[in-house]
Amino acid sequence: MLLTIDVGNTHTVLGLFEGEEVIEHWRIATDDRRTADEIAVVLQGLLDQSPLLKNTDVDGIAICSTVPSVLNEMREMCRRYYGDVPAVVVEPGVRTGVPVRMDNPKEVGSDRIVNALAAITLYGGPCIVVDFGTATSFDAVSARGEYVGAVTAPGIEISVDALASAGAQLHKVELVRPRSIIAKNTVEALQAGIIYGFAGQVDGIVDRMIAELSDDPDEVTVVATGSHASLVADEARSIDVHEPWLTLIGLRLVYQRNVT
Repeated sequence: MLLTIDVGNTHTVLGLFEGEEVIEHWRIATDDRRTADEIAVVLQGLLDQSPLLKNTDVDGIAICSTVPSVLNEMREMCRRYYGDVPAVVVEPGVRTGVPVRMDNPKEVGSDRIVNALAAITLYGGPCIVVDFGTATSFDAVSARGEYVGAVTAPGIEISVDALASAGAQLHKVELVRPRSIIAKNTVEALQAGIIYGFAGQVDGIVDRMIAELSDDPDEVTVVATGSHASLVADEARSIDVHEPWLTLIGLRLVYQRNVT
């Protein structure tokens, strides 16, 4: 089985593939203080509790990370505990098949390249990937599968935290849809502002990106992913597809391109 690891600024998502299917997945907090040994203990604990792995071993690993210090410990963990298992870390020099048309390609996060690869493979191009993570990232992919540009906005969690810390009578609320857009209490007013406000932001940015990306808006597929995508995907008219495992799928594809 292939183990895929997506290290984000806030959460790390792990997925196990049997062929092309995600058969097991976990989400843990990203902690840049964890050592390679601690990561190995956490990982082994997750693998041991899965009934799907009782008689099956991990025979491949694919990793992407937006946190350099964690990536360094991930490398060491692979070397020490999975030394006989082929491992691919998405970084410059690794074959992704996605040309990066940016002023400085090295500035583009590996997770965004992986998302672009998965989106163009699954849905064709042109397409836009909206990733609801620590930041809300919008990535544009051309009809030829090129990564041609991006938009980065504050993420939902960051916005909620900022609002709660700046408002004397405001506090963090559960991120669920309120009963209506016109709220009758403070909690639902915050929920409405967060969910419908971000849906409007997504629609506004995507509309402008589509206008630059293609002459035919109908040929552009907009794909949502990330931990908070399910909150906004049904409220944003511009989103066509919600694929929660887009990054993990992209890691599987990168692994296949680099390990025979």
